Amino acid sequence: MTDITIAALVVVIAGAVVLATAVLRAVWIVPQARARNVERLGRYHRTLEPGISFVVPFVDRVKSLIDLREQVVSFKAQPVITEDNVVVHIDTVLFFQVTDPRAADYEIVNYIKAIEQLTATTLRNVLGTLDLEATLTSRDRINTALRGVLDDASGRWGIRVTRVEIKAIEPPGSIKDAMEKQMRAEREKRAAILTAEGARQSKILTAEGEKQSAILRAEGAKRSAILEAEGQSAAIEQVFASVHAADPDPKLLAYQYLQTLPKLAEGEGSTFWVIPSEVTTALQAVSKAFGGSLDEATSALTRAANPSTFPTGVPAQAESPELPEVTPPFELAPGDHADRPTPRSR
Repeated sequence: MTDITIAALVVVIAGAVVLATAVLRAVWIVPQARARNVERLGRYHRTLEPGISFVVPFVDRVKSLIDLREQVVSFKAQPVITEDNVVVHIDTVLFFQVTDPRAADYEIVNYIKAIEQLTATTLRNVLGTLDLEATLTSRDRINTALRGVLDDASGRWGIRVTRVEIKAIEPPGSIKDAMEKQMRAEREKRAAILTAEGARQSKILTAEGEKQSAILRAEGAKRSAILEAEGQSAAIEQVFASVHAADPDPKLLAYQYLQTLPKLAEGEGSTFWVIPSEVTTALQAVSKAFGGSLDEATSALTRAANPSTFPTGVPAQAESPELPEVTPPFELAPGDHADRPTPRSR
């Protein structure tokens, strides 16, 4: 091959390389939710949207991709001093989205670093007005304050802060120990209160049960007494009706009356007993019924009242003047003899 042929071949190859390079630099494909800024001769020219785009090779310079999706950045713990001079470390998580690729590229050098520093300073400003307890219980308030400040500051950077979350708040170790002791004491206090309330309620229920039981027992006793009284009343009425219906002889009634008198002296503590005045009438009726005298009836009555005074089979002797039909009550003490004079009425 001649020199001319070789030179022509080199020119053709170089032209092909330049043409291929120009084509590659002129055609750009941008993915979805991405953007690229184009500079022409060193100045911002336009922003390439998702899809295929054409630029002037060797004149336009296409810059790096800018992600338009929402991004999450977790910042390291920041030391913050609260209002009551307690140093706490706070971890934050930031959610943001690039809304203006031109501003994000030309208004600030590194928007991630800028947002981190702005978050730290905003945290110090917000938590400087809160004490430790408010810091631990006011996360929503802190998140709202951080979001408002960051959104206003990052708006001119072409960034929209969508959400700010506090991931962790770490107080010092001594504060943790004090908080644990306080929590333990509070729980023990609640347990003691609940135990006392349970014991109180138990006593109240027990007293209510005893009260209801006493009321029911009293009601039962009352009902029982009423039923017993009604039964006795019915029995008395029945006996009274039977007696009147049978129309017994007065002598029989007098005999039954005398039979009940010895029962008056059956008690262990009885030292004397009083015989009613109607006994004389009953004795006269019995003596007339059996053909005896009043003295014999009186002696029989005394032996019945105190049989140990008289020997078995030996009748009691009584000598007393004749008694009138109506006499006042007299007393026979156990151990007295039947021949003791009976007081007469005057």
